[in-house]
Amino acid sequence: MIGGQVFVIDHSRCIGCEACVHACEECGTHRGTSLIHLEELDPGVSTQTAPTVCMHCEDPTCAKVCPADAIKQNEAGVVQSALKPRCIGCSNCVYACPFGVPRYFPEPDQMMKCDMCFDRTSQGLAPMCASVCPSEALWYGTPEQFAERRPGQLLSEFDFGNQRVRTHVATVVHDRSDGPLDVANMTVRERWQDDPFGIGAEYTKVRP
Repeated sequence: MIGGQVFVIDHSRCIGCEACVHACEECGTHRGTSLIHLEELDPGVSTQTAPTVCMHCEDPTCAKVCPADAIKQNEAGVVQSALKPRCIGCSNCVYACPFGVPRYFPEPDQMMKCDMCFDRTSQGLAPMCASVCPSEALWYGTPEQFAERRPGQLLSEFDFGNQRVRTHVATVVHDRSDGPLDVANMTVRERWQDDPFGIGAEYTKVRP
């Protein structure tokens, strides 16, 4: 959570429309280049897709392994793209990120990644991707607004083997009391929502 707002990814709501991808291309700091990964989870078997943006780790590994000190985390907790004058294009950050987010671009010879549209979010606006997502798989607002409008619970802790990663971006799970998501061993049905839009009989909460 940054400044009372939380950036949320609900993978079970993604419909693969690529609106987020094209909106990301309109960002003024990397116009024409999308920094969102839209993954096909099981091509040939399922049409399910899942968006991946930078999770903005509280203790970012990408910044720790950068030999040129090019990756900075600002006072709000946003992990920024590598600074062009410092980045040496070594790709250490690309290999170190547990979420596989940073990308190296040969043309500018620079690592680039989602910076949560800080030019927008610092002014209280939603990131470009969240502002256009028709299914609200990408969502931005306060935890209280989320609880009022949406089923599911927010979780910002992930286990990668022996590594515990805490993030400023949250994902939606059925029950966060199960603890951090074990990325290597999780099963989608057990940890994500089976009824993300709340249309089943078991979800009776009245939505505004």
